[in-house]
Amino acid sequence: MPDPYVRSEQTVKAPPKSFRTRLRFLGPGFILSASIVGSGELIATTRLGAEAGWVTLWVILVSCLVKVAVQLEFGRHTIFYGETTMKALSRMPGPRIGRTHWSIWTWMLLMVVKLLQVGGIVGGTALVLHLVLPQVPLWVWCYGTAFVVSLIIYRGHYKPIESISVIMIGLFTLLTLASVVAVQFTDYRFSAIDLATGFLFELPPELVLIVIGAFGITGVGGDEIMGYNYWLLEKGYAAWTGPKQNTRAWTKRANGWVRVMTMDALLSMVVYTLMTAAFYILGVAILHQQGLLPEGMDLVTTLSQMYTQSLGSWAGTMFLVGAFVVLFSTLFGALALWTRLFSDAFSQVGWLDYLNPVQRHRAIALVAWIVPILWATLFLLVKLPTLMVIIGGVAGTGILVIVVAAVIHFRCWRTPPELRPSRLYDVWLWVSILVVAGVAVYSTIQVLQ
Repeated sequence: MPDPYVRSEQTVKAPPKSFRTRLRFLGPGFILSASIVGSGELIATTRLGAEAGWVTLWVILVSCLVKVAVQLEFGRHTIFYGETTMKALSRMPGPRIGRTHWSIWTWMLLMVVKLLQVGGIVGGTALVLHLVLPQVPLWVWCYGTAFVVSLIIYRGHYKPIESISVIMIGLFTLLTLASVVAVQFTDYRFSAIDLATGFLFELPPELVLIVIGAFGITGVGGDEIMGYNYWLLEKGYAAWTGPKQNTRAWTKRANGWVRVMTMDALLSMVVYTLMTAAFYILGVAILHQQGLLPEGMDLVTTLSQMYTQSLGSWAGTMFLVGAFVVLFSTLFGALALWTRLFSDAFSQVGWLDYLNPVQRHRAIALVAWIVPILWATLFLLVKLPTLMVIIGGVAGTGILVIVVAAVIHFRCWRTPPELRPSRLYDVWLWVSILVVAGVAVYSTIQVLQ
């Protein structure tokens, strides 16, 4: 099997031209969707809805819609140059510590905080399993979950990761959308006026931390954007484009694969935006009306109310199955992504050569066994899964700042003149950049007050 990180004339493939044929080449965005839904949507989004009511619905929708342009710019750069994320960051101007760019060191520090976020997801998964078999100690479920996800990921092959992610995200999407429809036939039904109050662009000051955490997690987060490049590379988009050449044929081919990548990102955005809106609506309609907050060791039992109160008591079992699927899909997608990001970052520090297949696979396998143990241990020490996820979301907003800095560099200084995007795309991109920068500035002000 050829190395997808190597581009040559032999790897060149003409991009598909029709909508139908492009569908066969989708996949990277749906791996992201699998890693997004469990943490941002199931936990942070429902917590925000349960506490704030309808008033902050606009925040999570903006979070889902606005960051995709930043993701697309990262993806365009990957297709044009065939560079991994950390290699691209290392080419940016600015201070270096040793041989490594400041952005990579900052990312590694923020990812230490992000360990808490995914630790909360391990805890949520263990809590689901503990409800099914309470005679098994919680710590066994925690480390057992960590072991299983490590076992699946450590070989690091792309195709199984893509296939399992699509199946997992599809199953829980159907259950959640069914619950939103069913809630209209209960005492918790909502009206169009209720939904309209979610678009008054109000922001209760007492909910700033939760809002910032939700913004950093919901939709595609900073770490997911950085990880998207590896899935584009491993799917083959960059290899199929071929080595960069100043020819009309290469430009046409690059634009063709960018169109496929755009379709992949937009369709996956539709999926996770629907899921985000559905979780938020259920959190407001059912949990907020009852004054229930999904937190602490009661996280899973509280969340299950969204399904049992809408679909009936029989849905409790379905929820446990669905919650396990969506939480485990987050662990699965996150670990697959983290193994590549950390291995590549270590490569930029000088500890290995990420582009060497043997060293890359060895590093991915090692990270796949170490990181889940840290996740499980942090949960057992803290045991506050919702708070852990929110704190990770705040760190995610910090990672978004690094991503935005990189995107400005890519767009202004590294986009080939013949591949400049449309004005509409540029407007969308700069609005995204301003929104992320605005959230970062607002967050800093709130922290310093």
